[in-house]
Amino acid sequence: MEKSIKQPFPWPKFWAELAGTALLLLIGLSIVIFMFGTGSPMEQYIPNVKVRQSITGFLFGGTGALIAISAIGRESGAHVNPVVTMAFWLFGKIESKLAIIYIAAQLIGAFIGSLPLLAWGDLGRSINFGATQPGTSYTTGEAFVGEVITTFVLVSMLIIFIAIRKIRAYTPLMIPFLYAIMVPMEADISGISTNPARSFGPAVVSATWAAWWIYWVGPFLGSLLASRIWSRIARKITAAKLYHFDSDTDKLFRKKGSSVTTNEPGTPLMK
Repeated sequence: MEKSIKQPFPWPKFWAELAGTALLLLIGLSIVIFMFGTGSPMEQYIPNVKVRQSITGFLFGGTGALIAISAIGRESGAHVNPVVTMAFWLFGKIESKLAIIYIAAQLIGAFIGSLPLLAWGDLGRSINFGATQPGTSYTTGEAFVGEVITTFVLVSMLIIFIAIRKIRAYTPLMIPFLYAIMVPMEADISGISTNPARSFGPAVVSATWAAWWIYWVGPFLGSLLASRIWSRIARKITAAKLYHFDSDTDKLFRKKGSSVTTNEPGTPLMK
């Protein structure tokens, strides 16, 4: 009988996911504050709000894309979003324990990455450091539906791109263009999160918890729906990554239709 051996804590992946999420929020929300903070010169340079929202969405998504193709993405896959981790877990591409570790790293990273935003002072405070909350002209229910739909679209696009081998190398490139389209459509309704960690960080530093639950339930529900609808095509996904698909050197990610066993310390085998 083969003896199961306890695996060491995956610190490199933990730190990579923490750092990736921290960078996403620090850079991405700094862009949001600079674009929309009261008194920002961008209001004069780009007076059209929808154009500013589209540019902000592109730059925010572009930040995530650069993290995905960086060394951080090579190590952890650059999920930087609990609902992305959940989708990979639902498809059996990442172990339950590792998924929990990822989500913990993402939330810690979101908090750490949001702390430096306090340096923006009044400019940041004017928009609660980029915290997401329902628009004044919309109900909580409408904001909730918006989060479900936008997260559904995000996860659907990730699944399609990552599953189809001919286009999966372009997955990071797709992200900024997707957000450039979605942000102007959804920002006024819910503030557009699609990422519980992205909402968690600024909510903590600004103590803004208005309808906080929709930024957890909405994205998770959207991700679940996308995962169920695209479950057949998702069988083609080979690794829980947005890029660097063939760089899982320590074999901590599951492969399609595989289970993990070990025959020596720290050396998982896929079978």
